[in-house]
Amino acid sequence: MEFAFAPADMAFRDEVRTFLAEHLTEELKRGAALSPTVFVEPEIGQKWNAILNAKGWLAYQWPKEHGGTGWTPIQRYIFEKECALAGAPPLTVLGLKLVAPVMYTFGTPDQKAYYLPRILSGEDYWCQGFSEPGSGSDLASLRCKAERDGDVYRINGSKMWTTHAHHANKIFVLARTSNGARPQAGISFLLMDMHQPGISVRPILTLAGDHEVNQVFFDNAEARVADRIGEEGDGWGIAKFLLENERGGSCHAPELLADLDAVEVAARGEPGSDGRPLAESRDWKRRVARIRLQVEALELIELRILDNIAKGRPPGPQTSLCKLIKSDVRQAVDMLAMDMYGLAGLQLDPARPFYAHNAPPPIHSDGAQVAAARYLNSRAWTIFGGTNEVQSGIIAKTVLGL
Repeated sequence: MEFAFAPADMAFRDEVRTFLAEHLTEELKRGAALSPTVFVEPEIGQKWNAILNAKGWLAYQWPKEHGGTGWTPIQRYIFEKECALAGAPPLTVLGLKLVAPVMYTFGTPDQKAYYLPRILSGEDYWCQGFSEPGSGSDLASLRCKAERDGDVYRINGSKMWTTHAHHANKIFVLARTSNGARPQAGISFLLMDMHQPGISVRPILTLAGDHEVNQVFFDNAEARVADRIGEEGDGWGIAKFLLENERGGSCHAPELLADLDAVEVAARGEPGSDGRPLAESRDWKRRVARIRLQVEALELIELRILDNIAKGRPPGPQTSLCKLIKSDVRQAVDMLAMDMYGLAGLQLDPARPFYAHNAPPPIHSDGAQVAAARYLNSRAWTIFGGTNEVQSGIIAKTVLGL
């Protein structure tokens, strides 16, 4: 395959850079830099979403007929890379990149016409109801039950690790609508309103002290039959489609490279054990180079996936390889920052967000203030979206044929 960008792609890159220079504010960049969690707070993320939506670039991954940009896979990669290099906040993944593709792929015309515009406008903010207590990596064992009662399903059970459920007004849920010989066959994919009787949210504070995830309880909560995606029992196949997008629907190498670059720059001002700048240490250079090679290898895999998509092929099981590599490298980059800042990187003030006007002043630097929280938060990378062990099993079976 050919990795060189065509002149049209280079012109597009320049257009993206110009737009970012004009519209990406210092407030948004600072908010993104001081957010240790996977998802930035809505007050930052939704502001950036609105700017991109006004430009017509928010749904850059969607097909044009559903409100997308019509960009090629390479243009989408360029956009993501330039946003990462510029320090832009990450986009709202759960609505834009997870449930929206499910809607325009499997949804009814009415579902597409109603929900997709509301995702773009920010009227609907989505969370994901998949994992349960005792049913994380093995989603086929989920027990959250949906019983049909006329035009609605009545939902009972709970969901675990539900990111931003405390902000969301909508949730997409995997629920058991029947029991049979194959547990996967009895699962359905339902859209629900969070603001209704019978739904309660309990916060879960992470090791980092962040309120990012929650447990959600359903007590005879309702989901309309008209808000079921696909037929009853189709939820397992739809969930596999969604998880494939989650693991490989975006390029993560650009963000990792940008973060690694930031650590390298900071190391020029941090003293090593011999009193000289840490960036001049041979051991430090060797460690950074090893991580950089891993990220560049990930970037090549992601580009190959984009090349397959451009040729009309599905992302395939290679997305599990991307998930496995990026999880390990994400943790390695954050560990690198912790080691660089030393004692100054151990600060873990419980006040959030760090970018707020009343936030505690950092000790040493902004980077040092966020280092421990980011390191602890990234421990979850090897768990969410399918654990490293699950990804290894998928790779062994579908890629290596073992």
